[in-house]
Amino acid sequence: MNSEAEQPPSHQPAVERMARLNRSWQWLILLAISILFAGALELAALPAALLIGPMLAAIVAGTNGAMVRVPRLLFGSAQAVVGCLVAASISADIFPVFIAEWPLFLGVVIATVAASSLLGWLISRWRILPGTTAVWGSSPGAATAMVLMAGAFGADQRLVAFMQYLRVIFVSMTAALVAKMWVDTSGIEVPPIVWFPEIDPQAFAATIGMAIVGGLAGRLCRLPSPFFLGSFIFGTVIHLGLDVPMQLPQWLLALSYAMVGWSIGLNFTRPILRHAARALPQIIASIVALIAFCGGLAFLISHLAGVDPLTAYLATSPGGMDSVAIIAAAAQNVDISFVMALQSARFLIVLLVGPSVARLVARSIRQ
Repeated sequence: MNSEAEQPPSHQPAVERMARLNRSWQWLILLAISILFAGALELAALPAALLIGPMLAAIVAGTNGAMVRVPRLLFGSAQAVVGCLVAASISADIFPVFIAEWPLFLGVVIATVAASSLLGWLISRWRILPGTTAVWGSSPGAATAMVLMAGAFGADQRLVAFMQYLRVIFVSMTAALVAKMWVDTSGIEVPPIVWFPEIDPQAFAATIGMAIVGGLAGRLCRLPSPFFLGSFIFGTVIHLGLDVPMQLPQWLLALSYAMVGWSIGLNFTRPILRHAARALPQIIASIVALIAFCGGLAFLISHLAGVDPLTAYLATSPGGMDSVAIIAAAAQNVDISFVMALQSARFLIVLLVGPSVARLVARSIRQ
């Protein structure tokens, strides 16, 4: 009995070392590790580096005793900025393409959502992940939006983020490899990031106004994930309906991504991390299955509708819209408008029906 009391747990010293530091030092260490991880991911050309890097750094800090947390006001502000980013990414140019091809687009989106929901249902049914977490984590596209909304609907935001961003990396890398078979992208240079562009006072002020008004409206209307959904809905109406320009400088996006990544990562514990690691093979299998299913849809579209194979594949790729856009722009024979119209249509439909699908699957699991 005494010998057991004299022996501390094997992981206790690491926990104590981080917890004993004052908050200023904890924030400084978290910032340094975040810059290191994000920089490494950027050099590796992996997607969502500015969000995944801080999230990984926060997981390291959180599982080693860090006590700091992102203030709710900053987290809410970051969500509002992400909502404005989603609103700004929706272009009016996609609507004519969607109207011309709506039966095809709708069929592909429904099939993709059904397949991802089935995979999420199986993961939940087999008790690999709890509750509706697997459904939100399996949702195709809108990764950051799904993570932000999942917490509002009772899912484990940490595990949803783990699934979503792992899928983004797999999907983007697969799309790049597939594109390499058709197109030589070795001479294509990705434009450098302009961290501090010249600010357009009118567009920047309009964007901040949309974030503030939309976030407050979301709270008043008691929307789930109010800051994100409120700014997204309000921003979309103002941006598309009134043709108001928006500006989201890279430094503002980087700060917002860091706040979101830190908020998620700092809540990771060692048991949660071990649970995620145990579920990793099944999660990877579900991601590969979804990529294969969407590849099959691309094959059908190419043969039945006469669409270029690479165009069809990029259009049906389940997520990584930014990476898909870059790959599509690098290929001369790809119909970019078709790709982005289908990607945007799925993004919007998933955003709108995601909560209802999650509740439906949760109800079926309980029954």
